[in-house]
Amino acid sequence: MLTKYIEAALKHAKYELLEEDNCFYGEIPEFIGVYATADNLESCRNELVEVLEEWVLFRIYKHLDLPTVDGHELRIIKYIAA
Repeated sequence: MLTKYIEAALKHAKYELLEEDNCFYGEIPEFIGVYATADNLESCRNELVEVLEEWVLFRIYKHLDLPTVDGHELRIIKYIAA
């Protein structure tokens, strides 16, 4: 479930070459604060995956909502032991 969610989110990633810095910049607009820069596109994508994973786990830890992405959603369900 988490892998499919992350894969769906990455389909929304936007990348661009920053010519003045000669590096790549990537972001996922629906995920505020999820961005990365690297020397090449593959490294930028890998960094973006790590940032996205940390962002998702942080929001889960803080019990914050996560956006639905192409029908994929992660929901926090409180479990109360009997």
